[in-house]
Parts: sequence; structure tokens; C-alpha cells
Amino acid sequence: MTARLDGGQDELFHSFNLDNHVPQSHLLRGIDRFLDLRDLRQHLAPFYNPMGRPSIDTELMIRMLIVGYCFGIRSERRLCEEVHLNLAYRWFCRLGLEDAVPEHS
Repeated sequence: MTARLDGGQDELFHSFNLDNHVPQSHLLRGIDRFLDLRDLRQHLAPFYNPMGRPSIDTELMIRMLIVGYCFGIRSERRLCEEVHLNLAYRWFCRLGLEDAVPEHS
């Protein structure tokens, strides 16, 4: 008779740090060292209208576009999928494991 894995319950709390799972030599770490987008929202704020649907965060969009450019991801749909799945891309885009990736449309 073979042993079966007990399904059990998932852990209620799990400590996971994306920074620990992105190698120090990763291309995106090198880019991140020199990329400073902190003031971008402030500079672009006058161009956003408070009415209508909420927009995608400017810094997130630029970081995603940099990922797409560096890794040859031309499709927005594929870029969103890759950022959703790849831990290094999530780290670079400042998204945690539970954070939603913007829709491609």
C-alpha cells in the first residue's frame, strides 16, 4: 500500500519576501539601482482627470514597459501574464504576491 499525501489546509499566514528570491545579478536589479520614479506621479498629476475609471499607476506602467522592452515581450496581454507569474518581474514592478497585475486592455 502506498502512502498518500494528506491534503491538509494551506498555511493561514506565510512569510515570503520577494527580495530574497531575485538574484543579486539579475538584470532588473541593475536597472532598479538607477531608476528613480518617485517624483513622476507629482509631475503627471495635472494630466489626470479625477472623473472616470481609475488609471493604472504611472510608475507601475513604466516599470512593466521596461520589463517588456528588456525581455522582448511585445504583447501587452503576454506582458501582464509574465508579470503575474515571474517573481523578478513582480519585484521590479513593486508588486507583492497578493497584488493584482493590471488588465491588458
